[in-house]
Amino acid sequence: MGAGPVGLTAAGELRRRGVECRVIDRLPARQPYAKAVGIQPRTLEIWDRMGVVREILAAAAPMRGQLVYVNGTEQARVELTLPPQVPYGFAVLPQNDTERILEDVLVRGGGRIERGTELVGFEEHADGVRAELALPSGAREQVEARYLLGCDGAHSIVRKILGFGFEGAAMPEEYMLGDVEVDWDLPAGYAVRSMHQRDGRTDDLLVCIPLPGRNRYRMSMLVPPELSRARPDGEEGVSHGLEGGPAPGLEHLQAVLDRLAPEPTTASRLRWSSVFRISHRLVDRYGTDRVFLAGDAAHIHPPTGAQGMNTGIQDACNLAWKVAMAVRSTASAQLLPSYEAERRPVGEEVVRRTVRHAAAGVQADPEDPSTLIQREAQLLVGYRGSPIVGPDPASPPGPAPGDRAPDCGGLRFGLTAFPSRLFDLLRGQEHTLLLYADQEAQLSACEEAVAAARSAAHGRLDVWVIVAPGTSADGLPLPVVEDARGEFRESYGAAGGAGLVIRPDGYVGLRAARISGPELVSGLAAVFRP
Repeated sequence: MGAGPVGLTAAGELRRRGVECRVIDRLPARQPYAKAVGIQPRTLEIWDRMGVVREILAAAAPMRGQLVYVNGTEQARVELTLPPQVPYGFAVLPQNDTERILEDVLVRGGGRIERGTELVGFEEHADGVRAELALPSGAREQVEARYLLGCDGAHSIVRKILGFGFEGAAMPEEYMLGDVEVDWDLPAGYAVRSMHQRDGRTDDLLVCIPLPGRNRYRMSMLVPPELSRARPDGEEGVSHGLEGGPAPGLEHLQAVLDRLAPEPTTASRLRWSSVFRISHRLVDRYGTDRVFLAGDAAHIHPPTGAQGMNTGIQDACNLAWKVAMAVRSTASAQLLPSYEAERRPVGEEVVRRTVRHAAAGVQADPEDPSTLIQREAQLLVGYRGSPIVGPDPASPPGPAPGDRAPDCGGLRFGLTAFPSRLFDLLRGQEHTLLLYADQEAQLSACEEAVAAARSAAHGRLDVWVIVAPGTSADGLPLPVVEDARGEFRESYGAAGGAGLVIRPDGYVGLRAARISGPELVSGLAAVFRP
């Protein structure tokens, strides 16, 4: 339940795997607010696999970096530069546009959002979940479902009914948000963080995130006393998100710009504004046997680095393919429990890091700039040691089991006159087996190994044989692509005869230097039932 970016990503992933699901949301319509606006490169990779990235790229704008000012003087210019093999950069898009695009994908797949519909209770039983819904008409409906996914935000009713702890606290500051245009001459595509400091402590703050359009920004700043409406924080009323009451006017935002803007400017075209509070909290469990939490229902934290929505979308992607396998009765016993094992440590790290960055700024992080930017891009999220990935080879070149599968270029099909990318091969719905050969003799074992692997995966396995230049695969009854520029071999540290299994969420599940049928069957047993 929940029709925000997290719930819509989960629903889209389920429906493209043929799993029927109902998406309910208590709000009568989509909110027209630019709340979460930053889209990380890793999220774009996920949406690429879903087939939605084209629409996102058409609507979004690039985020190129950040300008940092202290007491009116530029202190830093952070460039959001990524390694060349990363296919997508940082982007910005108002949340309401993100939701519109994801809803369109859901509708094209035969789904819909049931708006004005609220979950009022549920009970788990051996075969599923019995839920009660309050419909827009005021009537009640009893629903039987195999699983319930709570993507219903910081004030999650699913979490409250489960009785899970949600430990943390509210940040002391209150903020106001405004979606406005300004007439300054700062470079396009750069966020602005401007602070007034006294004795090394920040006592005034302006953060401006660029949005699509000319000089349009989503601005946040401290609330003036006349708009303050702080309230106690507690599980019965988590202080996180937009607050009710009078909204800030253009004059309130202009007053802060007059104090902190890097150059004189006038704000105009106020689209919306609000007061909001920030808390940092993490749920003590991510789910039960049949009910799971994702996104803000499981973790809330400062918006520094645009980590919240993007972390929730990764929750949804991780969870959806596992639930789909459980619905198809192909999942191993440890597959659904692996959701918490993999995603809760990520949520814990994000909460800790964003609280630190909110206090001192991202640029104060001790990591080297390249690592810091890749971590903010969520490209370093991984699941080494997960119960469903293979053992970590000793000091392997390239990604280990649990690591994100990197993209690479220079792949060539026999029927194309243009190069392709590895991600073009990974857009399916299933696990993908990649076999690498640099000698023809290595291909003889491929057919037997693939047959064993496909049987272990209940037929749910895509297969590609990647061959080094000059290696003939004529007559091999498997799809073949040539590593024409050697980028796959370099990116993955691949040697002839090696094999990898890439999970549906784009992570390495299994890696072997010499692939064989028994080894594949053993590795796939962590994910697929016998």
